Amino acid sequence: MGPGLYQNLSSLFTPGLERSFGWSRGEIATAAGLGLLGAIAAPVIGRVADRVGVRPVIVASMLLLGVAYLWLASIGGAIWRYQIGVVLLVLTIPGTSSLAYGKLIAAAFERRRGLALALGTSGLALMTIVAAPALGWVIGRYGWRSGFVALAAASAMVALPLILLAIRRAPRAIVAPRSPAVEPSGVSARDARRDRRFWILVTSALLINGATTGLVTQLVPIGMEFGQSAAQAALLLTSFAASAIAGRLLVGLLVDRLNPQPVAAGFALVSALAFALLAMAPQGQATLLLLVFLAGLMNGAENDLLPYFAARLFGLRAYAEIYGTAMPLALSGTAIGIIGFGRLHDVSGSYTPALAGGAGALLLACGCFLLLPDRALPTGSRAG
Repeated sequence: MGPGLYQNLSSLFTPGLERSFGWSRGEIATAAGLGLLGAIAAPVIGRVADRVGVRPVIVASMLLLGVAYLWLASIGGAIWRYQIGVVLLVLTIPGTSSLAYGKLIAAAFERRRGLALALGTSGLALMTIVAAPALGWVIGRYGWRSGFVALAAASAMVALPLILLAIRRAPRAIVAPRSPAVEPSGVSARDARRDRRFWILVTSALLINGATTGLVTQLVPIGMEFGQSAAQAALLLTSFAASAIAGRLLVGLLVDRLNPQPVAAGFALVSALAFALLAMAPQGQATLLLLVFLAGLMNGAENDLLPYFAARLFGLRAYAEIYGTAMPLALSGTAIGIIGFGRLHDVSGSYTPALAGGAGALLLACGCFLLLPDRALPTGSRAG
């Protein structure tokens, strides 16, 4: 129930914002994309998590998330107010993502780390399936402002207490690293940044985010443009979320048993083909549901692969800072996708150019995974 839920469901708010303020889809997308500049704080938040523990970071992030939703519920006609709300949402991403939870999971699991991360990161997709129709009903009956209020209450009053209950037995070396029983191994964030594997991994994440986030944030309008009713188009969000779960679980199972780089490349290739077919403007709900499912597989896989490779290649010594350094770079792809899909539609009057560009980005991501070396951690690496 972190800010990723709003990212997945943001297209439900687009028609209401258009009607209320007269903003175009491109203007809404640009405001949301520019708000992702707030992710530049991620390396600092990661360093804090490595040094003082993940629990304070998680609590502060969830409380700020509730504030951000309430701000969005109260905005007026000036689009910069919407952009401020998005910045606040983005500031909560590090403490509600695999930067914090990935470190907890990676510390607790090794032999089945891929599957453990897959299960842990499936929560967002599961909630998207449940929340899409529920939030759509709230917005339809009470308006988009009530939708933001519902998200605020759910994150701060429901999710946060459950999170605190769930992590109460987390490894002390991760929750309170100032007095660890066993120091985690790995390289420093500086050494990771000097490693070309870090930049190959970040580039793959940037490309995947650009394609898949651009798709999901415009999914309801895309469906309507392809001849679906608003209700039918909303079902595409459910298909996308289901594919994210399938992608996470499948890739989690496979990387524990096979060479992870070809597995990742294969998922990227399947999603690229689905984007290419969507660019041909197919008709029929069944066809669209299938193609959206296949297109979303890489979105689900990437959310498992990035923390998996970060822990596998660089260890847990500075995991949160390394992940935090990668996050704003990867999220720049998210910004490109959000802005690009909306603006390209405004310019061309069609989603075909954006979908074709997404297919190309996923093909490049496939190449990145095939080029990613898999070397062991340096002998004697230790926490520090």
